[in-house]
Formats: sequence, C-alpha cells, structure tokens
Amino acid sequence: MTDNTNSPEDRIAVIVGIGEIVDRPKEITAGLEPLELLEQALRRAEQDAGAKLLGEVQSLDIVNFLSWRYRDPEKLLAQRLGIAPSHCYYGPVGGESPIRYIHEAAKRIARGECSVAAVCGAEAQSTATKAERAGAKLPWTPFAHDVEEPKRGAAFQKPLAVKLGVFRPVTVYPFYEAASSAHWGQTPREAMAESGTLWSRYSEAAAQNPHAWLKRRYTPDEITTPTADNRLIAWPYNKLMVANPSVNMGGALLLTSLAKARAAGIAEDRLVYPLGGASAEEPRDYLLRDQFYESHPQNAVLKAAMDLAGGDGKKFDAIELYSCFPCVPKMARRTLGLSADVQPTVTGGLTFFGAPLNTYMTHAACAMVRRLRDGAGLGLLYGQGGFVTKHHALVVSKAPPREALAQETSVQGEADRNKRAVPDFVAEASGKGKVESFTVLYGRGGDVEHGVIMLRTEDGRRTLARIPAGDTATLAHLLDMDRTPVGSLGEIAMADDGVPEWRVG
Repeated sequence: MTDNTNSPEDRIAVIVGIGEIVDRPKEITAGLEPLELLEQALRRAEQDAGAKLLGEVQSLDIVNFLSWRYRDPEKLLAQRLGIAPSHCYYGPVGGESPIRYIHEAAKRIARGECSVAAVCGAEAQSTATKAERAGAKLPWTPFAHDVEEPKRGAAFQKPLAVKLGVFRPVTVYPFYEAASSAHWGQTPREAMAESGTLWSRYSEAAAQNPHAWLKRRYTPDEITTPTADNRLIAWPYNKLMVANPSVNMGGALLLTSLAKARAAGIAEDRLVYPLGGASAEEPRDYLLRDQFYESHPQNAVLKAAMDLAGGDGKKFDAIELYSCFPCVPKMARRTLGLSADVQPTVTGGLTFFGAPLNTYMTHAACAMVRRLRDGAGLGLLYGQGGFVTKHHALVVSKAPPREALAQETSVQGEADRNKRAVPDFVAEASGKGKVESFTVLYGRGGDVEHGVIMLRTEDGRRTLARIPAGDTATLAHLLDMDRTPVGSLGEIAMADDGVPEWRVG
C-alpha cells in the first residue's frame, strides 16, 4: 500500500492496540488493584494489536487515579512490564488527560523520539469504597500515605464558594447549565427535556458496550424525574445526570509508527491514525471567568478540530463529547454546528458506561478505535477536565494523514482573544443583585439544603449568595420550570454568619 502523506512511515503514528478490563469481584478482597488493572489492560492491548510490542515501549503515560495511592506508579508499572521507557509519566488530575497523552505520544512518534508508546488508566473505586465501608483490608500494594493527595476543586476556589458548597463538579456545572440554557432562550423545562433526550442516547450506547458498568437504556423521563433511586443532587441534576465513579475499570492503547506496524504484519484495516488536535484552558478558579454560557477554550479547541475536518462538524462520522454533566456536550454540539438529534458518544457516557474518574476518555478512545475499524472514516474525541477548565480534542481517521502531525497544538491565544472583561469578585455585598446563574443543593433525603446564586451587583461586580431553605418564595422563583430566573433582580443582605443572602423582589 502506498500512503499519501508527506512523512516517512517511521514518523507516522498509528494506534494499533486497545485493551479494556472491567472487574466485578464476588468478594471484596478479590478485587483487582489499579496497578493490576493497568497491566491487564496493556496486555490485552498487545493481544489486540497481534504483535509483541509491550517490551519495546519507550513512552509510557499513566492517567492520574484517585481510588488508591502509590509512590511512583509509573515506575511500578514499568517494573511489572519489565521495561525502562525513556518517557515514563504519571500525570495530574484531569478528565481531558487521556486524549492529551494519546496526542502527545503520537507527536513523539512523529518527532522520531520513540517507535512504541502506551497510554493507560485504571480505577478501582467500587472495591475501595466497599472495603472501607466493610472495614476489609485489601491485599494490594500498601497505600502510600506519605504521598500528597492530588489538588482538586476546593484547593483552587474562593473561601465563599467553599463555604456555600459550590466547589465540587456536581455543584459548579449547574452554573453553566442555567446560564447557557437561558442564553439559548430555553425555559428550564425545555433545557431539562434536551438533557434527558441527550442522556438517553448515552445510555443507549452504554447498553451496547460490553465494557459498560450499566448496560441498560434509560428513557428521558427516567433520567429527569427525581425518585428515591434518582435523587436530586444539585439543581437541575439528578443522580442519573451525573458521573458515576464507583466502578472498577482499566483501559489502554498502544501506538507505534506506520513502518513498525507494517513490519510487524499488523493488518491495514486495524490501523487508526491521529490526524491532530488542540488544547486550551480556563482559570482553575471558576469565578475568574467572564461568563458561564459558553467556554472560550472549548470553542477554540472544537473549532480547531473542525478545521481538520474541512471546517464542518458534520463531517465527523463518529464523535465522543465529554459527558460528566449535560451542559458540556450541549455546549459542544452547538459549537460543532450539530443538530439536537446528534449521537454524542461511541462509549456510553460517564453516567452509564461509568466514570473511572480521570480515565473515561481512555475507554472512549478504545471505543472510537473499534468504531473506525468497523467502517467509520473520521472520529472526534473531545475530553474535558476540572470545572469546564481543561479541554483537549483529537481527530482520528481510518485514512493516513495528508501532512505531518503538527507539533504546536495550543489554541490558548485564540481562546484568550475572545475573553471579555472579568468582573471583580466581592465576598460582601448589599443592594440590588442580578442573577447571573444559580443552583439549589439537596440532601440525601431529597430536602433542600440551600440555594446558591451567582450575582452581579449594581456596580457590575460578581458575588455568590445563599438562599436559605426556609425562603420558599425565592426558591420557588428559582425552580420555576417555565421561566428562567437568570437576569432577575433581588435584594442582597449580609447574614449574621458573614455570608451574602439574596431574596427575590
């Protein structure tokens, strides 16, 4: 076969092997630890490739895991595999990281720095949680108590956000949900219907994925209707609209050069080519963003991906839109110019396939490889991390690239150029306040804990305010399904505990 690229075959990266494992132990102590899941996923990827490649891995990336803590897990895995890769990396927290690592591995091959690369991730949160609750001791590599826990949500947020409980993904993404749907002219009822329909499509894909944690299709009404088993967590999100991290999963991909793949006798119809992609970020403190109805880095990354597809999102035969919460794929499909009947996943989504924390997109990449091997021509993998913070997209194809893989893939400049003035944040305020966005937090029993409003003050600054559970009139205003409260005015007053409170009227 003659390829039509401008690169020699030893500088063209190809994905040749994928491996996944799902662990559902009958006994808690029989559960596999993350290191074992990583190793098994990699060995399955080698088996899938049909060539002995693991012993030649020169680039190894491990996605950050949170269910267990090791000292230098990348070195421990390399020892298990009997390899000493020159690039051996264990990364920081971020749902976009698997796509970034695959992209970076492909660029290393394009630069001639390595000829075989591996990307892998695993979590055993289901087993770890059950063991903790049962007081069971797991026969795993000893937990590395002396290793610092990775920094997450609260470490980057303002004290008022932490005090009000809006420092975790499930309580921050609702700000984007409310602001974006209002910006699109939707009523809350219409926005909820869109979320239910979209999430039902994710569940349908999960029902057909042999590696999914939940293998059943849910109807839109089942997803959006609160019940005892589908409790409200943070308005408007029920349990079936948020990521499910209580899974045990491992996933891995092997990449090599086209020359090495052909020398190893790997069939051409098994090869999937990374064509390129892009990355950009928002500030980690979400209150330092200009608004909450769109993400400039998301837009820049997806538009760069579209440029690789001829400037048209409809040219992708298969897509994976990151799905921690509905607002993310809803914003993404609009930027891509895709209609409301889009099929947003090849995997099943973080609610239904499962959310092995940072490594869902490793499994999405495996699912995309299968889809392209089955006949799709062009695929889009879009990953996202933090609170709509970190974004990375990768375009993959059945056909070889027409030009060398670009080495500069940041579109941060484009994202920053579109950013408008960011309002100053104040922790104390009074007078009139206009709703920029909002959520309502619920306890496990389904009772309102309190509402949280993001406001613009009369002088244009931004603050957060509480709505007490007893203020039923203001809560009813927020939860009206036929009229968004975004843009409405109310009074701000400081409560006795030093927290701003807001009342409609």
